[in-house]
Amino acid sequence: MLYAVFMPSALPPFPESVQPSGEPQLLQLSSLEDEPCLRADAARNRARLLEAAARLIAEHGVDGVTMEAVAVAADVGKGTVFRRFGDRTGLLMALLDHSAKKLQADFLGGPPPLGPGAPPLDRLRAFGVAVLYRSAEQLDLRLAAQAGPNRRYAHASVQALALHVTVLLRQIVPDADCEVLAQVLMGYLDPGLIHHLTRERGMPMERLEAGWIDLVARVTQTRPPA
Repeated sequence: MLYAVFMPSALPPFPESVQPSGEPQLLQLSSLEDEPCLRADAARNRARLLEAAARLIAEHGVDGVTMEAVAVAADVGKGTVFRRFGDRTGLLMALLDHSAKKLQADFLGGPPPLGPGAPPLDRLRAFGVAVLYRSAEQLDLRLAAQAGPNRRYAHASVQALALHVTVLLRQIVPDADCEVLAQVLMGYLDPGLIHHLTRERGMPMERLEAGWIDLVARVTQTRPPA
């Protein structure tokens, strides 16, 4: 396979508003425990709805998860489901929050190379590999939960991952527009692309993993690991 990478030898300086001097904090994902004002009955309904949705996925796949089906399975009114999650995408995104929190905990405080203690380049490589395999394990759910661009990129979990990549890039290539490069790297981890490459093109995950390592090397202008 031939690759063509077009990157200037030197990038122009970026305004201070693009790359602030301080290292940003990762976004905190909401959780049931983080909602102290949530009424006890509403909290129980939320937990019941998520449990019902998880059962439906296990029994019928993601296509079996509708707002009506979840309401029936949880023995609540359909309006309760809509009030709590807004729509089906909101419900599915809530199901993915647990996985997102686990990943965030791993790269914030887990063992290296994904967690702190390893060089930023090693952490960036490990991050992409972790996201690739976790996405592949939940691919149908992630595809069903994928909203339009106006909601997809604004979701807290997506922003937290992109911000983590941005922070790592600023340590590796501080003179680059790391916010833009982070979005380029995150695009490779998009569930739709993973679906296309693995299920439609038949590529093994090992090839996608090697592709991530190669892409990181090219974006950061570093050598891939030996």
